Amino acid sequence: MPERTAVVVGGGIGGLAAAIGLGRAGWDVRILERSPALRELGAGWSQAPNAMRAFDTLGVGEQVRTCSVPSQAGGNLRTPSGRYLLRFEPGRDTPLWANHRAELQQVLVHNLPESCLQLGAEVVDVGEGDNNVVISYKTSSGTMRETADLVVGADGIHSTIRRLLWPASEPVFQQVVCWRGVTTAGAAPTVAGFQTWGRGERFGAHPLPGNRVFWFHTSREHRPGRRYDADLAEVRRRVRDWHDPIPALLDATPPGKVLRHEIFDLDPLPTYVHRRVALLGDAAHAMTPFLAQGACQAVEDAVVLAAELGSDAEVPQGLIRYDAARRPRSQKIAHMARTDPKVSLAASRVVYGLSTAVTSLASSALLQRKAARLWAWTPPPLPGYGRSRT
Repeated sequence: MPERTAVVVGGGIGGLAAAIGLGRAGWDVRILERSPALRELGAGWSQAPNAMRAFDTLGVGEQVRTCSVPSQAGGNLRTPSGRYLLRFEPGRDTPLWANHRAELQQVLVHNLPESCLQLGAEVVDVGEGDNNVVISYKTSSGTMRETADLVVGADGIHSTIRRLLWPASEPVFQQVVCWRGVTTAGAAPTVAGFQTWGRGERFGAHPLPGNRVFWFHTSREHRPGRRYDADLAEVRRRVRDWHDPIPALLDATPPGKVLRHEIFDLDPLPTYVHRRVALLGDAAHAMTPFLAQGACQAVEDAVVLAAELGSDAEVPQGLIRYDAARRPRSQKIAHMARTDPKVSLAASRVVYGLSTAVTSLASSALLQRKAARLWAWTPPPLPGYGRSRT
């Protein structure tokens, strides 16, 4: 059987994972990334056990762990005064794996042939036939066309592929703004990881390799487009009387490195596939960050896509199976992530008081079981690659 070709649009975590998985499954893969360079974009984040099982199946789990450190942020929950609602207990509670987005991206890039990645390629059109897909993209040399057996749209919440083939889908503002920062190496106190819940505000911190800390702060924002003179100063203003080590983490962060994003997600799509085109990750099911599952679900997508499109699978039928396997789970989690801030970012004194009281009365084991249901996903095997550890 001749080697089949796939074009993955987008060189983020989901797109890179999809390229690795399809390569393992016998495909010749090309990645089209519109950025002219893989710069150090983003900040930190964390991977839950379901994502680590997916990475193991792709054969890169140990490398991901090498660029990560355990974080207790899922089990250390506090109020702005510093009072613990819950405390992480080693041996009982499950840590997350925290890393820097750029460093995880480099781990995945190093598992692909150098010729696989085409930078500075902006997709402008996609045309589908019965047996192939023709994709057009702009480069510094002009407009190029490429024919493939499969196209994977992994180009994020503002996906060009989704806009071309699913024109009715538009991102939905969820009235939340999020600031993110990473401290200078060695400049911040050591943290094991925590989250602090205030009224209408949430602060969290994860340790990172290299004696750094990734922090985030989310807040209600009723209309998109608001700008602040200085983002770090704005975060300081909002948490000026919150417990240690929050002020020290902000002091250890370069002001010019603070990122601010308005939080959008997607309404559920009726399908993730269109003939020989599949959507993956944020392009398919962008979600708010409140369950820390956005990247996790993208890597799950990548594994299932590769498993369903093994070397002897027919593309249209394989994509139908991919859609049936991924859409219900990812859309359920996206719905949970959309509804979570209605309570966790509630500005109402009554709702905040009730939620913190219930959390402090709940056992950590109960919340761990709830999280385990979210993390309870078993990856399909890719022949000859990867073995799940967790």
